[in-house]
Amino acid sequence: MLSPLLILCLAISVFFSFFLCRKTLNNPPFPPGPRGLPIIGNLHQLNTSALPLQLWKFSTKYGPIFSLKLGLRPAIVVSSPKLAKEVMKDHDLQFCGRPRLLGQQKLSYNGVDIAFSPYNSYWREMRKICVVHILSSIRVSNFSSIRHFEVKQMMEKISMHASSSKVTNLSDALVSLTSTIICRIAFGRRYCKRHMENSTVHTQTNSLNFDFLYSAVVKKQHFSSKF
Repeated sequence: MLSPLLILCLAISVFFSFFLCRKTLNNPPFPPGPRGLPIIGNLHQLNTSALPLQLWKFSTKYGPIFSLKLGLRPAIVVSSPKLAKEVMKDHDLQFCGRPRLLGQQKLSYNGVDIAFSPYNSYWREMRKICVVHILSSIRVSNFSSIRHFEVKQMMEKISMHASSSKVTNLSDALVSLTSTIICRIAFGRRYCKRHMENSTVHTQTNSLNFDFLYSAVVKKQHFSSKF
């Protein structure tokens, strides 16, 4: 009599085999690329501290266009200026969309804002409204004092770290600067991490910044890198 553990292992094997075969039949052929692991794909092979150099090494081995697996999500890397021009300029309408990620859809009410909405007539109308009423030269100049003050605060903080021989994480400093400027413009006040009751707003704003940047880089399960 088969043990329950053996039956479970067989069921899992059959399920994964069916899942992989179905994805192979439904997905179009991808360019060559490094072989990844199940579930995590090629994430273990990517060094985030030197990502452009890592992608360049892949391009020397697999060619100017190759594929990766970011977890379960396929991605295509373009590393030549000629192909990048075709993707970003000649065929920009085919690559200007964004993947429908669960977190983005929850934050944007199923993609109804300008950051996560697909490219269509609704997005073009939203862009027109933002350019006229939010991003006009008059509106931008009205908040110039806020930007100048926050940049000055950041520079003073970096200077203090340098004078005391402390290491400054520029990525965190720039993300914090962006979040603080957004909070001051949108809510009229600063949300510093020193105050525990306000740290949630600051953290959520940082998360929104990351989601927006990620959605801008990853387009329709593709991302390009130009060297």
